[in-house]
Amino acid sequence: MSQIKKNPPSDAFAPGDFEIVGADTAQSERFARRPVTYWGDALRRFRQNKLAVAAFFLLLLITIMTIAVPMLSPYDYAKQDLKVRKQWPSADHWFGTDDLGRDLFTRVWQGGRVSIAIGVLGALIVAAVGCVYGGIAAYFGGWVDMLMMRIVEILSSVPNLLVIIMMSIILDSSSIPTLLLAMTITGWCPVARLVRSQMLQISRSEYVMAARVMGVPPLQIVLRHMIPNTLSLIIVNITFRVPGFIFSEAFLSYVGLGVQPPNTSWGALASAGQANLLFYPYMMLFPSLFIALTMLCFTLMGDGLRDALDPKLRR
Repeated sequence: MSQIKKNPPSDAFAPGDFEIVGADTAQSERFARRPVTYWGDALRRFRQNKLAVAAFFLLLLITIMTIAVPMLSPYDYAKQDLKVRKQWPSADHWFGTDDLGRDLFTRVWQGGRVSIAIGVLGALIVAAVGCVYGGIAAYFGGWVDMLMMRIVEILSSVPNLLVIIMMSIILDSSSIPTLLLAMTITGWCPVARLVRSQMLQISRSEYVMAARVMGVPPLQIVLRHMIPNTLSLIIVNITFRVPGFIFSEAFLSYVGLGVQPPNTSWGALASAGQANLLFYPYMMLFPSLFIALTMLCFTLMGDGLRDALDPKLRR
């Protein structure tokens, strides 16, 4: 039986068709993509949360209005005009007037200044005090930690409303600084607990041990090493604490323990409008609406920041 010889295909590769190419050392140091820092990646993921971004811009708009409207409005927030009292919203008075003829549009934005300022300042104060206190307790540990945490438990057991009433009586004042002091004198305790639990883990890390060996003072270790590494947790906590302070101020002003005339706030405006709710509901509607919107914006923005700053959620 004869064998059939198969000819190689005409398109077969010859040894000379190949060329050995070495590594491209000129491009070996080039990044495949642009390097992203921790905060840059957090910003990217925050922008992907459309609800949090919308809440941020709405909150920014409310803040701008509280600053600009009282300065640009033709009506003074405290000026009374009995000729136009209890007028419904119109082209002249966009939010109507109250029972003393004051323009509610100007008063709502003026009250927003006080409410937002108390909310933001209160959250920053409790965050600062809680961070330092919790950081010191976590750094030293042992009997120092136990003593400091027992103090926190004692202060946390005191009702906040009782503290505010006592501070108002002792200082004989219901001003904004007094209200802010009364709201923050025990408000830092939950933050101290949260920061302490986080810093207990950080205090055992290598860079903290190295700083101790090098003789760095304890306060400097807390401020330069431990607190910056819990900064994401602190930022999220601040955004969640602001709505609580705004609501507390609104509640205290509603029951008559908050901001006193001639100053005003959203809580004070809601309290004044409650008496005319049946016949003039707009007096209570607008301040209550902005209380709810501001608290919702801070909550949604805090939720977005928590998702963006959590390293466990990185892709």
